[in-house]
Parts: sequence; C-alpha cells; structure tokens
Amino acid sequence: MFMVNKIEKNKEEPPIEEVLSSKGRVRILRLLAEEGELNISEIINRTKLNHTITLKHLEQLAKAGIVQEKKFGRIRIYRYCIEQTRARALKNLFQLW
Repeated sequence: MFMVNKIEKNKEEPPIEEVLSSKGRVRILRLLAEEGELNISEIINRTKLNHTITLKHLEQLAKAGIVQEKKFGRIRIYRYCIEQTRARALKNLFQLW
C-alpha cells in the first residue's frame, strides 16, 4: 500500500459545467476512467496536451474529487477515484458513449 497525497478540495465542489467545460479535461477524464491511474508523462503523451495545461486540468479534477494525485519522490501518478459516485457516473457515461 502507498501513501496518497490529495490536493485539498474546496468546501464547494465545482459545478459539472466547469468540470466538463474543456475538451482536454474530458480527454484526461476518459483516459483515467479507462486506465485507472497513469503518470503525468503518460497522460500528456496519450492526450497530446502540453504539460502546463495538463497540470491545470488535473488540479481542477482533483478539486472536483474525481482524481487523486500520488507522489513518489519526483514521480506523480494520477488515479481516477472510482469510489466517488460522480466518478462512477462519468465512467458509465464514457462506456455508454
């Protein structure tokens, strides 16, 4: 088992419009929903987004409680939080679509 470093969520979670307002963010969500967890480099390679934009999207997804960040020294791994009801619902939507 490993330690999980969460980016703190705001007391008010962002509305769905904000979470799904970006094609890049939706690409990241879909990728993580399918794969479970990936490191930042793999997310960047598969989504074809740049590093800065990818980090901003991942921060927004962490604030929404859909993604968790794990750090192993300098390595960052992002995990889709399937235990969250919203994350499960989004995964189901991706599978149906």
